[in-house]
Amino acid sequence: MIIDAWGQHPTLRHTQSPIFDSLRRWTKQAVPQEELPVALTVAQMDSAGVDRMLISAWQAPGRDLIANEEVAGFVSEAPDRLIGVGSVDISRPMAAVAEVRRCVREYGFKAIRVLPWLCELPPTDRRFYPVYVACAEEGVPFCTQIGHTGPLMPSEVGRPIYLDQVALDFPELVIVGGHIGYPWTEEAIAVATKHPNVYIDTSAYTVKRYPPELLRFMREHGRHKVLFGTNYPMITPEKALQGLDEADLSDEVQQLFLGQNAQRVFKLE
Repeated sequence: MIIDAWGQHPTLRHTQSPIFDSLRRWTKQAVPQEELPVALTVAQMDSAGVDRMLISAWQAPGRDLIANEEVAGFVSEAPDRLIGVGSVDISRPMAAVAEVRRCVREYGFKAIRVLPWLCELPPTDRRFYPVYVACAEEGVPFCTQIGHTGPLMPSEVGRPIYLDQVALDFPELVIVGGHIGYPWTEEAIAVATKHPNVYIDTSAYTVKRYPPELLRFMREHGRHKVLFGTNYPMITPEKALQGLDEADLSDEVQQLFLGQNAQRVFKLE
C-alpha cells in the first residue's frame, strides 16, 4: 500500500493565488482556469499506484484557500481513496479549537495542518497552543511545514528546532513535519530522533532530491519515522516516486516509508 501523507485537491482560490507565483517560475505549471475534478486527482494517484492520499484544507488568518467544508466534499466523492485533513485560523483561538473538534467529530478528518509561514509565526507562538491541546484531546496528529518556503514568505518560522519545544510541552501530541526540513534536514532528524511522536514527511521533494542524511536516517534508526508525501498538485505522485528503486532502500524500509508508517501515525484502516 502507498499512502501520500501530504496532498491537496485544490480550489481555484488555491491554484490561482499570487502567493504561488514564485513557485511557478520553476515548476512551469500553468494556472488552471477551471475547477479541477476529483476524478483527476484520483487518476494521478492511479498512474503511480498510490492507494490513499491525505488532502488538506488551507487556512490563513482571515481567509481560506481551501475550506474544511470543501475538503469534506472532495473526500465524499472518493471516500476509499481520499482522507481529509483540516486546517484552522490560529488567530481566533476559541474558534480554532471548536473547528478542530468539528473536523474530527463531524467530518472524520484524520489530522489538522497549520502552516507557520502563512501565519508568519513560529510553531512555538502562544496562538498555536490551543490547537495542540485540541489535537491531543481528539487523538489526531498536528501536521505542519518545516524547512524553507517556496513562496516568497519568511522561512525562519519553518526551522525544525521549533518543534523540539512543542514536543517537550506536548509529549502526547503526534507531530508530522512536512517538506523534510531542508536546508535544516539534520535539525529535523535530530528532533524526530529525540521525540517518539515527531515524524518527517517527504512532500515537495522527489526521491532524487532527498538529502543523503535523510536517506541514511531512513535506512537506519529512522525507518519508522519518515512518511512518503508529494505536495500534489505541485508534484504528481508519479514524479515524486521516480528513482525510488535507486535509493538503496530495503524492501522493509520501502514498505514502512510508502505506507505502513502513515497507516500507523494517522490511525488508518
